[in-house]
Amino acid sequence: MEDHRGDTWWMDGTDAYLSFLEPGASILDVGCGSGEKAKYLVQKGFRVTGIDFSEAMIALAREQVPTGTFFVKDIKEPLGLENVFDGIFAQAVLLHFPKKEIANVLKHITASLKSGGYVYIAVKELGPDHQEEKIVKEDDYGYAYERFFSYFTFDELKKYMTDMGMKLVYEKRASSGETHWIQVVANKPWNA
Repeated sequence: MEDHRGDTWWMDGTDAYLSFLEPGASILDVGCGSGEKAKYLVQKGFRVTGIDFSEAMIALAREQVPTGTFFVKDIKEPLGLENVFDGIFAQAVLLHFPKKEIANVLKHITASLKSGGYVYIAVKELGPDHQEEKIVKEDDYGYAYERFFSYFTFDELKKYMTDMGMKLVYEKRASSGETHWIQVVANKPWNA
């Protein structure tokens, strides 16, 4: 959205993730929103399919990235996508789910990942208040609203990946203002 256009915290981690993929590889952009990151991935030479819960966001993504393929999907349910992707890109998505749902959501989104493929995840880091989940009141769109957030540690993300039989190949901490982000890239072994 408009308030995130100036953010660059994600670029180094995203570029590192893309370096693991072959040129022209297929990527599933999970929680693609209005297509900002999908557009970046396409500009880098990748084939992108985006999914989001919001029909309005999917409509915006289709306008912004006409070469992409976009579907309305609820990642709390099996995705039912026929394509199998070389990469899964999930930036600022898992943080909107209660932690008790994360393992299941990850199972749904990684079910479409090819053996040998790579998954990228970025979430907000657990802060000094040690609150793992909270509802945050914000007004950065010109009106007040509330959103749910989960906050994570590197160890938690690593455990989610290893529990799914994946191997962590990259991790990075990045900051945007007072928000600290943790990014991981994991590989799905060929025998998985």
